[in-house]
Amino acid sequence: MNSLLRRSIFPIYNNSLKLTCRSFAEVPVKEKIDEIVKKNKVVVFMKGVPEAPRCGFSNAVVQIMRMHAVPYDSHDVLSDENLRQGIKDYSNWPTIPQVFINGEFVGGCDIMLQMHQSGELIEELKKVGIKSALLTAEESKKKEENK
Repeated sequence: MNSLLRRSIFPIYNNSLKLTCRSFAEVPVKEKIDEIVKKNKVVVFMKGVPEAPRCGFSNAVVQIMRMHAVPYDSHDVLSDENLRQGIKDYSNWPTIPQVFINGEFVGGCDIMLQMHQSGELIEELKKVGIKSALLTAEESKKKEENK
C-alpha cells in the first residue's frame, strides 16, 4: 500500500515542482530584460557581438547603427539560452535581432532597414536625443555648398 501511494503521489509532486521551478526561473529574465531596455536609450539583442555578428540580419542592424553612429547597448542571445527565449517572449516577436529605442520595441532587421531607408530612423533617434551621423554629414555638406 505504501509503495502504491508513493508511486501515485510522487509523479504529481515532481511535475508540480518542475512547473514551479520553471515559472520562477523565467521571472528574473523578464525583469533583467525590462531593466536593460529601460536604462539604455538604444538596445540591440542580437546573435553575436557588434565586432563579430553571427548572422546576416544582426550584421545588417550593426551596419545601420554604425552608419548613424548610434551608441547602443548590445546583448548576445547565443551566449544565454534563457535570454534568447526570454527576449522573444518579452517583445512577442519571434526573430532576432531585436531593437529597442527608449524602452520600446522597434522591430528587427527588416523594420530597421525600412526606417533607415525612409529617414524615419533619424527622427526616432532625435526623439531620444541622438543625432544621426548621416544627418550631421548632410548638414556639413549643405554648409559647404552655401560657402
